[in-house]
This record gives sequence, C-alpha cells and structure tokens, in this order.
Amino acid sequence: MGLGTILLILLILLLVGAVPAWPYSRSWGYAPGGIVGVILIIVLVLVLLGRI
Repeated sequence: MGLGTILLILLILLLVGAVPAWPYSRSWGYAPGGIVGVILIIVLVLVLLGRI
C-alpha cells in the first residue's frame, strides 16, 4: 500500500464521520463534510496524476 492509498482511505473515513447525521452535529451544517470532501478530491487528483 502506497502513501496515496492510505491517504485516500483515511480521507474517505473522515468524510463519512463528518456527515451531520447525529443529533449533536446537526447544527454544524455541511462544513465539516465539505472541507473533507474538497481535501479528498485534491488528494484523488494528485494520486491520479502520480504526484503522491
């Protein structure tokens, strides 16, 4: 497993954990999931380009 694969798995898990589906996190809105989603897209593009 390369560094890129580990980063992708970690970011996907963070994205699932940031979804505002639980009562205590509903007031957060979509900001945590959106931020992690943007980071996931950036890392995915870098992996596909071979930079990571």
